[in-house]
Amino acid sequence: MAKYLLGVDVGTQATKGILVGADGGILATQTREYGVLHPQPLWAEQWPQVWLEAACEVIRGLLADIDPREVAGLCISGLYGGSGVPLDERMEPVRPCLIWMDRRATEEVRWIKENVDLDRLFTVTGNWVDSYFGYTKILWIKDQEPNSWRKIFLFLPPNSYINFRLTGEIAIDHSSAGNLGGLYDIRAHCWSEEMADALGIPLERMPERIVPSGQVIGEINPEGARLTGLVPGTPVLAGGVDAPMATFAAGALSRGDNVAMMGTSTCWGIVHAGEGFARELVSMPHVVEAEEKVYTWGGSATSGALVRWFRDQLAQWEVEKARELGQDSFQLLDELGGKVPPGCQGLIALPYFMGERAPLWDPQARGAWVGLTLSHTKGHLFRALLEAAAFALRHAVEAGEEIGLPIGEETLVVGGVAKSPLWLSILAEVLGRPIRTLATQGIGAPLADALLVGLATGLVDHHERIRDWVSYTDPVVPDPERKAIYDRYYALYRRLYEALRHELHALAELAQENTR
Repeated sequence: MAKYLLGVDVGTQATKGILVGADGGILATQTREYGVLHPQPLWAEQWPQVWLEAACEVIRGLLADIDPREVAGLCISGLYGGSGVPLDERMEPVRPCLIWMDRRATEEVRWIKENVDLDRLFTVTGNWVDSYFGYTKILWIKDQEPNSWRKIFLFLPPNSYINFRLTGEIAIDHSSAGNLGGLYDIRAHCWSEEMADALGIPLERMPERIVPSGQVIGEINPEGARLTGLVPGTPVLAGGVDAPMATFAAGALSRGDNVAMMGTSTCWGIVHAGEGFARELVSMPHVVEAEEKVYTWGGSATSGALVRWFRDQLAQWEVEKARELGQDSFQLLDELGGKVPPGCQGLIALPYFMGERAPLWDPQARGAWVGLTLSHTKGHLFRALLEAAAFALRHAVEAGEEIGLPIGEETLVVGGVAKSPLWLSILAEVLGRPIRTLATQGIGAPLADALLVGLATGLVDHHERIRDWVSYTDPVVPDPERKAIYDRYYALYRRLYEALRHELHALAELAQENTR
């Protein structure tokens, strides 16, 4: 009798999977890491074979100690795949996928702003125009790589591509279609012929079948069984985008529930019933009850990526010391940052190390430390990055407040950032709101994948069962005095971007000239 639920999330830097019982108990976990290709500054792409191999390795690892005949089903979520995997008529990749992080489509964005009715674009799709969105990346391929474009038969997001390789079935879920932007009618829940014509993107290159994240789209076929070790006939669900899936995994189901998923980047998302859309934010159908609930998010392109960069480039002593002590190097850096007062004694960082997403939508923004003196230390530099990520999160939350989204009193933080008590306290004080985390970190989207399998196969009775599967920490409550300090620094942070914006753009243009 089938009794195991299999959830896998294909991320930007790693694929994670879990094996779950029908009661939500986690029986096994697996992770496989990989890298991102950066052929030029601000370009980011990945070959889908990397994702497929990692997903299959994770699944085989999860099956190591069980009978695969007892697996009820598989659900795969994934990173926002930007353009999607460009496939030819044989369903083979034509070129690497331009993922969410890629910001090369600047000329295409300019063309859209000059030639497309932007008000109509926003009305239909609930989204704006930026090189973040997949439809601009598709146009880049069309404009810049005509030989590739002629070969492309179909674009599939990462999870849909893997589903196809395992089942032979082609389908896309509503969250992935909506996150593509530009082509998806967020109210009619279908592709928009009007916008496709205006943009010059043939809809025949999009998957015709759009389904809910929790729907079974096919079964493991013989090739899928060979790759994964699963039994032929095992149900496979559509899955969805990792950010709303991680939000669901944290128990966010009701109107006003909001979660900041802070890993490599930040996705602060809120569940609502369509009360508000903003050009500064991104909206898509939620992975649960897609036709009734909307997932709207904003967030910086960097958060965990900032501290990882800092560690790798500027903290080799801490890395070596942590190795000697058997500790985590980030723990040593947190200790340094914890000795520094709020505001870092007049030091503010701008976190735009990969341009910026919502709500700024500025691919030419660049990072900076402003206010440096000879008295500042490595701890100041590090803490300033933590504060910068918190300022960027506050900016996103305020954008939601400005359009009247029903934001709950607390914010839940999930992802790698939630492992840092220092960072959590900074977030609480910068946002001025209680911050909770999950008592068990590190699971995220795969848990939601597993629950959707349980729902689809009848082993789980309701979506709200996710709240029985997770538990929460006590809230981190902001200190009023420190919040008041951060309010002043946040106002400076916002003004600094405006003051430096043109100069940051000039630097970006000079850098691009030097790489041509």
